[in-house]
Amino acid sequence: MHRITTVPVAPIPARTRWAVAAGVGAVLAAAWWLGDAAPYPYAQRGLLDVPLPFLTADRMDAVLQPRPGERILEIGPGTGLQSLHVAPQLGPQGRLDVLDIQQEMLDHVMCRAGRDGLATIRPTRSDARELPYADGTFDAVYAVTALGEIPEPDRVLREAARVLAPGGRLVIGEFFDRHWIPFGRLHRLADAAGLHRAERRDPSPAYLARFRPCGADQPGHHSERLAHSDRDTDDGEA
Repeated sequence: MHRITTVPVAPIPARTRWAVAAGVGAVLAAAWWLGDAAPYPYAQRGLLDVPLPFLTADRMDAVLQPRPGERILEIGPGTGLQSLHVAPQLGPQGRLDVLDIQQEMLDHVMCRAGRDGLATIRPTRSDARELPYADGTFDAVYAVTALGEIPEPDRVLREAARVLAPGGRLVIGEFFDRHWIPFGRLHRLADAAGLHRAERRDPSPAYLARFRPCGADQPGHHSERLAHSDRDTDDGEA
């Protein structure tokens, strides 16, 4: 009979364990960052229903200011987290158009809208760089964590400005990820598209900003800009 002997194993130092854990975490983080595809894959749609810090429904309402009877366009609705909140505020005479490049996302939104009894949401599958709407169609356009996923965001902003009615408003919400657009860059792109900043809320990594077509005769516009000028800065340079 052979005798089996065991050799004592020295415990792994705590410093080594932490180093290994940190290395594994870095690898996982890199995989998530590099695998963050655009447009956002439908297979990972569950994450789109998770409310993001600072980009809450209340803050969205305060910046977008949806009103009964308005026609509003949402670019990149995902699974409808914002859509199902905004559409009811437009009332039975209003309308929310949702535009996405992925038919699966639009189908998902419409399925949820049907379950909620919302009949005022209209889906359109198209590229946001060439919006299939006439000039001046919408009272407002918004995109939450979507603009950075679209190639040539400058073209998207120009198209948004084109389809806005006189005095209309554009709202952009951004949250830090691989496709995040720093506010400084967004501000420059908006200026080039003929849009001026009316309001900005929250810190640069997670912000909501409202713009209006330059030259729009909007009551209270001048005072609105003054009220926010001391807290709005063009930080986050790209």
